[in-house]
Amino acid sequence: MSTVSPPNHGKLKSVLQRLDRGWLIDTPTLAGLGVSRKLAHRYLASGWLEPVAHGLYRRPDPSGRPVEWQTVVRSLQHVMNYRSVVGGRTALELQGFEHYLHLGGPPEVHLYGDKHPSWLKRLGGESRYVLHGTRLFREGTAACTDVETRGGELRCSSPERAVLELLDAVPKAVSFHVVDTVFESFASASPRRLTDLLERCRSVKVKRLFFVFADRHGHAWRKHLSAESFNLGSGDRALVAGGRLHPQYRITVPADFMPRESKDVEGA
Repeated sequence: MSTVSPPNHGKLKSVLQRLDRGWLIDTPTLAGLGVSRKLAHRYLASGWLEPVAHGLYRRPDPSGRPVEWQTVVRSLQHVMNYRSVVGGRTALELQGFEHYLHLGGPPEVHLYGDKHPSWLKRLGGESRYVLHGTRLFREGTAACTDVETRGGELRCSSPERAVLELLDAVPKAVSFHVVDTVFESFASASPRRLTDLLERCRSVKVKRLFFVFADRHGHAWRKHLSAESFNLGSGDRALVAGGRLHPQYRITVPADFMPRESKDVEGA
């Protein structure tokens, strides 16, 4: 730590009270605490903050550990007050589905929110941040939960919400087979929560695919959901090139995901 005297002790104290060692804070949040860019640079010179990216700083960590994605998201949620939620594949991984989702390569961190800071795209490190909006559900949908991770809690989509977010990425970013393995282990889902989410879901594709997989695996919660109770749209939907049209949900799927009776009739 530099021997330069820390300027403006009151404002510095309000900053440090928000920051654990290694946590991040950005320029807009500092400005909200009354810290100008000029004053922030003086904190840098004093060693109370260190630069991470343009407009982003962190409280120095004596351990010298690099910035991990969990620290980034925790800082977003608890320091900078972004309404960022860990969702989709990442939320499922954190809640016990990692065996079914690990695809190799750099870890992807899927974040959902109405606004994301531009510096997320400039961060170095091993992780890649995949940023999503909130269009999938009508306003007011929560279905979030606090998940304990290394170093503290993160606000995440519940497994039920995360599965629908995962379906939204099919087939461009997520394969049918990945979703299938998740549904295979999805026996403990809450039918009440699924009902609320399906009622609020804007995507006809997601809702139709949900019932394709729900019927395929037939968990106990399936009998509590009636597909006719939800707006599944009208007309046929082409989703997979060379796929087959599902006879009930009228969306194209790979041949392996057709109902068994449809396969039996074709092979007769």
